[in-house]
Amino acid sequence: MNEKLSYFTIGLLAGVLCSAAAMAVLERDDGAVPGRRVLKLAHNLESTHPVHAGMEFMKKRIEELSGGRITVDIYSGGALGSEPKCIEQLQNGSLDMTKASSAQLGMFVPQFQTLALPYLFRDHSHYWKVLDSQTGEKFLNFVREKNMEGLCFYDAGSRSFYTSKKAVRSPKDLEGMKIRVMNSKTDIETISALGASPTAISAGETYTSIAQGVVDGAENNIPTYYLSGHCEVAKFLTLDEHTSIPDVLVIGRETWDSFSDEDKRIIKQAAQESSKYQRKLWEQKTKESMEALKKKGVEFIYPDKKPFAEKTKKLYDSLKGTQMGELSDEIKAVK
Repeated sequence: MNEKLSYFTIGLLAGVLCSAAAMAVLERDDGAVPGRRVLKLAHNLESTHPVHAGMEFMKKRIEELSGGRITVDIYSGGALGSEPKCIEQLQNGSLDMTKASSAQLGMFVPQFQTLALPYLFRDHSHYWKVLDSQTGEKFLNFVREKNMEGLCFYDAGSRSFYTSKKAVRSPKDLEGMKIRVMNSKTDIETISALGASPTAISAGETYTSIAQGVVDGAENNIPTYYLSGHCEVAKFLTLDEHTSIPDVLVIGRETWDSFSDEDKRIIKQAAQESSKYQRKLWEQKTKESMEALKKKGVEFIYPDKKPFAEKTKKLYDSLKGTQMGELSDEIKAVK
């Protein structure tokens, strides 16, 4: 009996060793890189969004430049929480990277509220001249004060109003309307200055809030208006383009400091390349979204922007002598 048991034990051990060897071979064959670092990146946009595509491009470039030593797992659609929640996770080290609107980031880094000011940029060309300049780099460096590192800007276009019950053709039409806004001080002040009642609601709850009449509309860029499905419940699109608020890619300080100088260079380079790639996608996606919106029966309103801009001048008057006032003057001076 003992002899039979011994043979059984030897056979069992041999089987286990063979299985382990086979698994080791499979692991070597799957292209796994010893010591591979996986970064966790979360954001609240749909996986079809051009900003998400920009981050996918960055992931690919990081893998190429690092020889597969570093990669990125991307969680879209708010899977890991709202933008403010993701920023908090970044600061406490439980998340590596996130994308945030400058307006939302401004809740943590006050200087970024400047980029949410209405009619700050002369046009889209000026927008990128600023963000690609030393002024833009200055803004990315501001996040260091809050336990983060700024990597690049992504194009988020211009934000315009869309409403469910009536069209907005002038600021007067906004009076009495409840408009969904981001939980951003500057965004709230802008909508108030234009005559509407700002209502802070998360991105994920906006569709239902419009459909149920909790708010009369919202404001966002064209691709987001289309991809989020908001066009199904708010058919009037007023292209007043009151703000052009860039998205920002940031990485947590704890994660950033854990990398060598060479790996930091790789991540920064990949991020900046993805910014240039994404802005081309944005232009293409905006055109495609406009065509799709026309087919969905959306009514486009092209108002005179001057009355809208005039109504927001008091915001700039209130900033005289402040850092935001100085930063807005610096932005406007970029040629």
